[in-house]
Amino acid sequence: MNGRKYIAAGYAVDARLPELTEEDLAKLTHLNVAFGHVRDDEIRTDHLKHLHLLPEIKRKFPGLAILLSVGGWGAGGFSEAASSEKGRNRMAQSAVRALTDYPFDGIDLDWEYPCYGEAGIHASPDDKTNFTQLLKTIRESLDRQGERDGRRYLLTIAAGADQYYVDGTEMDQAQRYLDFVQLMTYDMRGGFQVLTGHHTNLYTPSGDLFRISVDASVNLFMKAGVPKEKIVIGAAFYSRMWKQVPDRNRGLHQMAGSAGGYGPDFSALAADYIDKNGYTRYWDEEAKAPYLFNGDTFISYDDEESIHHKCEYVKSRGLAGVMFWEYGCDATHRLLDAIYRGLLT
Repeated sequence: MNGRKYIAAGYAVDARLPELTEEDLAKLTHLNVAFGHVRDDEIRTDHLKHLHLLPEIKRKFPGLAILLSVGGWGAGGFSEAASSEKGRNRMAQSAVRALTDYPFDGIDLDWEYPCYGEAGIHASPDDKTNFTQLLKTIRESLDRQGERDGRRYLLTIAAGADQYYVDGTEMDQAQRYLDFVQLMTYDMRGGFQVLTGHHTNLYTPSGDLFRISVDASVNLFMKAGVPKEKIVIGAAFYSRMWKQVPDRNRGLHQMAGSAGGYGPDFSALAADYIDKNGYTRYWDEEAKAPYLFNGDTFISYDDEESIHHKCEYVKSRGLAGVMFWEYGCDATHRLLDAIYRGLLT
């Protein structure tokens, strides 16, 4: 590691906070608590039920950075708040409040996505520049609070992995206000496509019409102006599943009878799917990704082998680290252990 500490960041939804084990917490550098929401230009946490657990976690693991993740798919309020100086200031002030009310070490914004309303939220072409201004305003407010507290608060984002996100943002400007950028290099295929494929693959394999991959995403964001040392890549603790898949090429790159909806999480995959109940695990050496097929149903996912390759990629490219969605999806604890062994041991 040449003395460098990589980031091993995990998202945990509020309902899963009671399930976080001490062994797992010891393997994380950053914990993203999901999700705060934006209401009337302010970050709200009153719907979250388990934030009272955070002081004890912080006491036992003082080196663990805990961030409040704000947003998520279908969570709006960002475009409206970012559209005016007053709204940006209100959101920034509420961010500071969250840090003083709870032992958070920073804020993670998961706006899905600036300039796009596909998730049923308000969107505007002005989001592109307003997002930069929102990050600047929050950064300045966090820094002022940090000066009072004698510390630095973190500001990060979760970013869509493909060209649309770069087109809807000013990443060369936005990155200046961010400690790191977490690329959501999962769901890269699935909900919008009936063509089967890997949803969290490291590389693009031959024969894949959709060229996005972890590697392609990293190159895209670096070209857009994000320094490589601020880039965190994503791993998936859940799967994408296509049904009515032709029994050709082990189901890979086939037109299915359904879009690739969410499949079993890794807990269920390990218990009932991987080389079980008619499913065979295959390995795509080009993509560095596993998949399952039973002659009709195709499942794309991450496992210890693919995560090992992602960790090696982070180290070889000089990136910041790996993050994952979501803690509650792996009761085996194997995938977090693979990230820990791959980056921090």
